Amino acid sequence: MAEEESASVMPKVITFLSSLLEKVAESNDHNQQLQQQQKMSVFHGLTRPNISIQSYLDRIFKYANCSPSCFIVAYVYLDRFTQRQPSLPINSFNVHRLLITSVMVAAKFMDDMNYNNAYYAKVGGITKIEMNFLELDFLFGLGFHLNVTPGTFQAYCVHLQREMLLMQPLNFADSTLTLGKSLKVHLCFNEDESSHQKQQQLAV
Repeated sequence: MAEEESASVMPKVITFLSSLLEKVAESNDHNQQLQQQQKMSVFHGLTRPNISIQSYLDRIFKYANCSPSCFIVAYVYLDRFTQRQPSLPINSFNVHRLLITSVMVAAKFMDDMNYNNAYYAKVGGITKIEMNFLELDFLFGLGFHLNVTPGTFQAYCVHLQREMLLMQPLNFADSTLTLGKSLKVHLCFNEDESSHQKQQQLAV
């Protein structure tokens, strides 16, 4: 029953997570246009990918076959990464590589069974060598801080659900959508994370 509920919630999570990331990327694109110097990283593409964030996340969701919780955990990782790397904000040039990397790392950490880097590289439209570099850089960027407690997981679910309600209040006002209950079925961590007593958001 819980798995059926998670399956029904996931397309909505993908849609609104992509919308949130698009807002962040667009805002940071505008801010960086006002800056003369921009720090480059392995995640930065030479051009903006032709595929939208929504379509890219849909593709990852379709082919990665990871547990639903991985997408929330990937969201947590993206937030941690941008907070630890303030000179590398999410923008339209790096968001796709950050997404495929964060989901892959989350799947490896969360799931008992997952695909290898070569498979994720094909899903993401990059080479295996590039995927390996992205994973390593992402892990160091996170400071290898991969553990996500139930409290942290729930906090990000609440934040994402709040974004959903703000974007489409009519569709969600009467719903019984509770991301924490629907997606936490795969979460098995016990430690508390006091740093999330305050709301964390993706750096804009």
